[in-house]
Amino acid sequence: MSSHHETSENVVIKQADFIESVADALQYISYYHPKDFVDAMSEAYEREQSAAAKDAIAQILINSRMSAEGKRPLCQDTGIVTTFVKIGMGVKWDKTDMTVQQMVDEGVRRAYTNPDNPLRASIVADPAGSRKNTKDNTPSVVHIDMVPGNHVEVAIAAKGGGSENKAKMVMLNPSDDIAAWVEKTLPTMGAGWCPPGMLGIGIGGTAEKAAVLAKEALMESVDIHELMARGAETSEEKLRLDIFERANNLGIGAQGLGGLTTVLDVKIKSAPTHAASKPVVMIPNCAATRHVHFHLDGTGPADLAPPSLSDWPEITREVGSDVRRVNLDTVTQADIEQWKSGETILLSGKMLTGRDAAHKRIQSLIESGEGLPDGVDFTGKFIYYVGPVDPVGNEVVGPAGPTTATRMDKFTDLMLDKTGLMGMIGKAERGPATVESIKKHKAVYLMAVGGAAYLVSKAIKKSRVVAFADLGMEAIYEFDVEDMPVTVAVDSNGVNAHETGPAIWKVNIANAKA
Repeated sequence: MSSHHETSENVVIKQADFIESVADALQYISYYHPKDFVDAMSEAYEREQSAAAKDAIAQILINSRMSAEGKRPLCQDTGIVTTFVKIGMGVKWDKTDMTVQQMVDEGVRRAYTNPDNPLRASIVADPAGSRKNTKDNTPSVVHIDMVPGNHVEVAIAAKGGGSENKAKMVMLNPSDDIAAWVEKTLPTMGAGWCPPGMLGIGIGGTAEKAAVLAKEALMESVDIHELMARGAETSEEKLRLDIFERANNLGIGAQGLGGLTTVLDVKIKSAPTHAASKPVVMIPNCAATRHVHFHLDGTGPADLAPPSLSDWPEITREVGSDVRRVNLDTVTQADIEQWKSGETILLSGKMLTGRDAAHKRIQSLIESGEGLPDGVDFTGKFIYYVGPVDPVGNEVVGPAGPTTATRMDKFTDLMLDKTGLMGMIGKAERGPATVESIKKHKAVYLMAVGGAAYLVSKAIKKSRVVAFADLGMEAIYEFDVEDMPVTVAVDSNGVNAHETGPAIWKVNIANAKA
């Protein structure tokens, strides 16, 4: 059959091959970073001069290698599946009882419920109402394009919510400067997208076309250093380099702590547009960059070759002898008032978890006077904003990195006021009102590295569901941890590392270029 590929009557794509390839691809990208991303991060690690950012990049690279070796997810947010399917006009399917959407969703279902490496189900139906979890991460988002030929090309990604939430859209005037808009917009996106990562930018077409172009641009590999070496020729190449430089001059840095590398690459896709319009959409990709391409020609399912472990750099994190070790079971108010913004702390002892749905339910229980359920007492305790992956084998818990703390800002004053909560652990920055509330209550906010979920989970020695079991991964757990690495992001005096860090590094970078 292989010698007649180009004659359409001989190529039949099997439904089973398509489904199996999608399932295999999603398992593959859950634990293997693309080599181009690992290389770009390794280079960023070597260049980085900010201690906090360098440590965050080290955690991401160590986590990446551990995930590749252990075949467990890079990040607890195993994403919403986004697929670009290009189908040759001459393709014949062996069965036509399922649509392409249904075939992709069947592959998603199999991948996410795989007993050897179950992935977190994050999709909720009725988004404007009950937001009930569909339990198998379906449905996915599928873009279908009919193209010449008789093969099927698939680009598939698992896109985390933290980076997707930072997508920005604007209808610029035809003469407006796109790079200036990006430079102005990037600092407003905070660190919830887990920099360093890529920016996908779609320009032209119509509003929704620009968004699809931006997402598709993120499917490409990191190659901006090759572009720099050879020099920009087209207007788009010049724009990529302009945005890349402006973005990194902002000093936002890894995890928003301030540093030299904020963006690893800028990808642009464009389409002709109306003479009156310039639609622009920017979508960031986080440190859990997960995408792969495969090709079906009728000879069987896709064959995805595993990468070589030698692709990962040898990096070890040395914890300094001066590091502060904290026992959460005995920590006092006087203790936490000693902690200073920017310092590294190793946590041991018991903490409770909770994220969006749990906070919403806690709020209604407090407001109704019903009170919190048995076993849920936040007095003098720390809450970790997390929705873990289910454990396998002898794991206590699956990958369990932090979710974006900023989404919990609206509940923080209530939690600090009414529950006796002492501190919070999450990723990314807190808003100004929340920083004020933390200062007022003499509380503290600690930051764990987003995108280092498997590494962080190794510090969790015991786990049990305490309340709201019906919420699945959003239930309240009690974790018993040992030496869990965190950074003081907002101390009890309201000093905010997500403000001070980037401000210092923006100046450092400007001075170095002067």
